Formats: sequence, structure tokens, C-alpha cells
Amino acid sequence: MEELISQLISSLKGIWKYRWYAVAIAWLVAAAGWVKVAMLADDYQTTARVFVDTQSILKPLLAGMTSVPNVEQQVAIMSRTLLSRPNVERVMRMVDLDLNDRTPRDQQQQLDELMNKIKINGTANYDIYTITYNNRNPRTVRDVVQALLTIFVEGSFKGKSGETRKAVQFIDDQIKSYEDKLTAAENNVKEFKLRHTGLLPRQGTDYGSQLMQSSDALNAARLELAEAEQARNAIASQISGDEPILGAAAGPAAVDNPELDGRITALNKSLDALRLQYTELHPDIIAAKRLVAQLEARKREESKLKQNNDPGKNYSPMLQQLKIAQTEAEARVAAMTARVQEYTQRHQRLLAQANAVPEVESALAQLNRDYQINKENYEKLIGRREAARLSGDLSATTDMMSFKIIDPPTVPLAPIGPNRLLLDTVTLGAALLTGVAAALLISQIRPTFLSPAELLSRTGIHVIGTVSMNWTQAQKRRRRRGNWLFFAAVASLLLAYLGVIGVTLLRY
Repeated sequence: MEELISQLISSLKGIWKYRWYAVAIAWLVAAAGWVKVAMLADDYQTTARVFVDTQSILKPLLAGMTSVPNVEQQVAIMSRTLLSRPNVERVMRMVDLDLNDRTPRDQQQQLDELMNKIKINGTANYDIYTITYNNRNPRTVRDVVQALLTIFVEGSFKGKSGETRKAVQFIDDQIKSYEDKLTAAENNVKEFKLRHTGLLPRQGTDYGSQLMQSSDALNAARLELAEAEQARNAIASQISGDEPILGAAAGPAAVDNPELDGRITALNKSLDALRLQYTELHPDIIAAKRLVAQLEARKREESKLKQNNDPGKNYSPMLQQLKIAQTEAEARVAAMTARVQEYTQRHQRLLAQANAVPEVESALAQLNRDYQINKENYEKLIGRREAARLSGDLSATTDMMSFKIIDPPTVPLAPIGPNRLLLDTVTLGAALLTGVAAALLISQIRPTFLSPAELLSRTGIHVIGTVSMNWTQAQKRRRRRGNWLFFAAVASLLLAYLGVIGVTLLRY
């Protein structure tokens, strides 16, 4: 610790020995620094604040009719892309900053400087955006911020109009494409139907349904043919004399024979009287019933003999009707036979087409499916085009958002920088430190032993004795005058600093 203190005292003595070098160097550094600070260009800044109102009544009213644009997102994206290169170049042209650019390199440097100095901040909750810019020229500062504000407002209003036109144009192109596809699909379906007319389903029925209907129709025709043949055979039997024959339907009571009728009537009355007295098993009743049966049989035989001996039998009206009915039955049988043959041929053709029809139906279903898909997409595109146009008109309208300038850009009267007070103070401190460091460096370059202890520590030589300096009065006066001049030089440096500070305060 004592060694450190002694070394510190030695360094202070060395600095004091070369104090005039320190004062001179401090003056030079301070003067140069203050001149440099005074020559620094002023930095002016202006700020503009704008409020974007995105709460429009049109949004809930048109929510179900079209795609309502996300205005908040649109404004946020525009605020982030405002400092893009095209926008900054547009600002330079609007403010005429590009007039002084002689080379592309100068233009690029000015563009980079402009992009670095422009600051855009926004609040997420209140939609308030701040645009800030610094420059040496106060009027340029105002003009740049005003140009940015103009681009921001115009870009927010018209940012989606170009996209809407492109979207509508794209949808129109797709609609034209789908119109061509629909026309081609319709032609394909028409040509396919013309080539496979006999194999296509009819009235919404497929091949399986047609085959089943053909089988049912064939079975029904065969049944009707069998019925017609049975009816024809029955009529032919009646005409040929088989039972039942003409006149066989007439009973004994229908034959006119008075003699036999009288006897049968008398027997029936006697039989009724016997039944009142006896049962059916009584011999008299059984004999009476046998006799009645014999008389009725005799009556029928006599009737047959009369009919067979009748020469107009074949010319009776009933026989003529039977022959007419037979002719009609023959015609019906022939017609049903033709129908059965036709249905059989149709059914055989359908069976022969069993392998080809499913392929044709599948191909037709594919063509219809492609046509239906193209038609649905075409109709959807028509609706989307109208929705896109309405959305574009909605995006372009000023009612969707409103801009309110809270703080317009103004020409700043006082610069915000540089901070000359701080820079002048830092310059003074740097000058003093530089002077002290220079004096210490000189003392180290030209070392002297200021005490016997220092000589002993440095060389190891023991000091036997010391000779003190005996200053004369003139030398003492010279030393005092030198000290006063040194303090005066330091004080003048401080006074110069105060003067620089005063001039800075008066100027700004």
C-alpha cells in the first residue's frame, strides 16, 4: 500500500513538473473539440400522428353477401410496407431530394439514409400510427413526413383495388375456360348418345331395369297367348259338338212335351204328399222319384231326336256367333304370337348386349359427371365474380375506413440535436484528461528521481546524504508567478468552456 501511494505521489510530481505541457495540450484539444462541435449540422425532427377508424357499419351489413375485407390487417400491412424501396423513391421524387444526386451511388446513399432515419410506430389497440423523420433541413423534414402520410393514406384506400382487378380478371379467364369445357363436354355427350343410341338407358332406366321389364313383358305376353289359345280351343269344341254342345244347356223343363209334363207334374204332387207322411227312405217315395227320373230322361231323349232331325240346326244364330267368336279368337292368338316373338327377340338382344351395355352406361356416366362438375364450377365462378366485384367496390370505398390527422407535420423551429451542451462538456473532460495523460507520458519518457527513496528503490544504491535547494527571493517570486499563471491558464480554460456553453444556450 505504501509503495502504491509513493508511486502515485511520484506520478503526481511528474505531472506537476510538466504541467505547462498538460495545459497547452488541454487547450489545443478543447479548442479543436469545441470548434468541431460548433460546426456540427443541426438535426431537425418532426412527427405526424394519424388515427385510422376501421369500425364501419358496412361490415356487418354486407357480411353475408360478400367477403368483407380485413381493414385492420390491410392498414397494418400498409404501415409495415410503407418503407419499401418503391415508396421511399416516390418520397424522394415528391420532395425533390433526387435532384442533387449526380451518380447512382449518391442516390443509393441518400436512399439508405432516408430509410434509416424514417421511423413508423403504431399502437395495436387504438390504431394510431406515428411517422417520424430527422434531417438537417427543417422544411425537408416536414415535406418528407407529409409525403409519407399521403402515401400511407392513398395506399390504404387503393391497396386492394389492383388485387381486385386481377382477381376479377382471373375469374373471367376461368369462366371463359369453363365455357369452352362445357361446350366440349356437351358435344362429347351428344356424339356419344348418337353412336350408342340402342345401348343407352331410356327414361331414367338402366340396363338391368330394361332387362327385367323385357322379361316381365315376355312372360305376360306368353300368359296372354296361352289364355287366347285356351279360349280359341273352347270355342272350337263348342262348334264341333263336344260338351257343352248347342242346346245341351236346356233342362227337362225347357223341352215342350205336354203328355210327359203332365205325368211328371202329377208324380211330383204325389211325391210331395208322400213326403209329408214318410221319410225319403220310404219305398213309395223311392219308387216315385225313380219314375220321375225316367220320365225326365225320356223327355230329353225325345228333345235330342227333334234337334238332330232339325235341318236348320247349322244355320242357327248362336252357331254363327260362335264362328265369329272363333275368328276373333284366332286373330287374337295370331297377334299374341307375334307379340311373343317380338318380345323374345328384344329379350335376346338385351341378353346379347349384356357385356356392352355396362361399359356404355359407365362411359356415359363419366361424361355426365364431367359435364356436371364443369357446370357446377362454372356457376360457382359466376357467383364468385360478382362477389369479387362487390368486395373490390367495398374495399375502395372510403366508408370502410376514415383517417383523422391528430398531429399534422410542421416545420420544426428548434433542432433536437446534436446535444451541444453534452458534447462541449465531454470535450472539456477529454481535453483535461488528454493534458494530464500527456504530462504523465512525458514524465515517464524523461524520468527523474524526485526523492532518495525513489533512487534507492530504482537502483538499489544507498543515498548517503542529500543537498537541499536554497531558492533565492527572485526564484521564489518567479515560481509563485508561474503557479499563478498556471492556475490562470486552467481558469481561462474553464471560463472558455462557460463561454461556449453560454453561446450555445443563446443560439438555441
